[in-house]
Amino acid sequence: MTAPTPPPGPGLPHRRLGRSGLRLPVVSLGLWQNFGHADPVANQREIVLHAVERGVTHLDLANNYGPPGGAAEETVGRLLARELRPVRDELVVTTKAGYRMGPGPYGEGGSRKYLLSSLDASLRRLGLDHVDVFYSHRFDPSTPIAETVGALATAVRSGRARYAGISSYSARRTLEALAVAADVGVDLVVTQVSYSMLNRWIEEPDTSGRSVLDVASGAGMGVVAFSPLAQGMLTDRYLRGTPDGSRAARGGPLRPEFLSPENLDHVRRLDALARAHGRPLARTAIAWAMRDPRVTTVLVGARTTAQLDDSLAALDDAPLSAEEVAAVAAIPPDTGINLWASRSSDL
Repeated sequence: MTAPTPPPGPGLPHRRLGRSGLRLPVVSLGLWQNFGHADPVANQREIVLHAVERGVTHLDLANNYGPPGGAAEETVGRLLARELRPVRDELVVTTKAGYRMGPGPYGEGGSRKYLLSSLDASLRRLGLDHVDVFYSHRFDPSTPIAETVGALATAVRSGRARYAGISSYSARRTLEALAVAADVGVDLVVTQVSYSMLNRWIEEPDTSGRSVLDVASGAGMGVVAFSPLAQGMLTDRYLRGTPDGSRAARGGPLRPEFLSPENLDHVRRLDALARAHGRPLARTAIAWAMRDPRVTTVLVGARTTAQLDDSLAALDDAPLSAEEVAAVAAIPPDTGINLWASRSSDL
């Protein structure tokens, strides 16, 4: 594969990230899965370069993506040093810190020490002097939120990040973070949250009386939605049991208990409805997640370039029918699959 060149024009449809000047493609590449040491390097390279050639100019990372932690950033760093070097300024490269990355008391959390040390390590792995967005990956109840947001402000003021954001914060915690950000003079331009037809927690008001979507919209924050396929549940892979080699079979983030009879019944009904409208369930799920204009971009993963192309094909499908939207609305907003609830958004 030859080195990609900047895509002509916007490449893919773009949306503005809240009130910021940043614009993101409506579908972006997340490197949470399939970019660890157990995954063939040639395959990782092919997926990233193919994504950029297709106009997917937003690459989303975190310090702990791999496994092991740091592996995904190392992959992108090698590409940025070679094939992607000519188009670096056409790309939006983002990373995060918050979850467990190393041993000891400074290997996770929201402390100033951990966040800034982690950012420096991420920049070394990426071979960059700055990332475009640096996120607090989770709310940390053991650290004052003023310290966490203050570290994000330092990242921006020092030039190590162009923008700052938060991830998996509840509406209540987002309001708290925004208040601190106003005091310290930094803009939180984006919140990154899990969102799918089976995991609609960001639509629901919490103890603040507001939802994450309401808070983000009111504050002018962009919304980056991840796991639109609910860790693979919203595909045809689990309609007839758990296949060998699947995420559920490997003991990954898709836990066997998520595949409850009730959840599988929801998936089968959604699959039948999607097929009746002439498209696969996965493409329907992606289209559903990006139907709300408050969602700036939807992060998709990919094991192959063909899988990535199929995800991008959701952009060419007809709009969702009223019947499909109503079928999703009839599903409980919390089906028990939110991996990040107990570790961040419920705190």
